Amino acid sequence: MVYCISYDLNKDGKNYEGLIEELKKSSSWWHFLKSTWLIYTNETASQVWTRLEKQVDKDDYILIILVSKDYQGWLPKEAWEWIERYLK
Repeated sequence: MVYCISYDLNKDGKNYEGLIEELKKSSSWWHFLKSTWLIYTNETASQVWTRLEKQVDKDDYILIILVSKDYQGWLPKEAWEWIERYLK
C-alpha cells in the first residue's frame, strides 16, 4: 500500500529528525514536497500512525491517507516512476 503523509510541524527549533528517520524505515519512500512523503508499506494507516506519533508534539498535524490509482499533478519524472511502480 502507498500512503501519502502530510504534516505541519509547529514547534520552532524542535529537531524532527526522529520523524524523518521513522518515515525512512518504511519498505520504500519518496519525499517529493517539503511537508509530504509517499511511503510504501504493508502496514495499515493506524500502524503507520503508531510509529509516527512518538516523533511529533500534540500541536503538530499529520494526515496519513491511502493513495489510489486516481491521481494527477506536476512532479518530476522520477516521482511518477516511483508512484507507478508501487501502485501497480
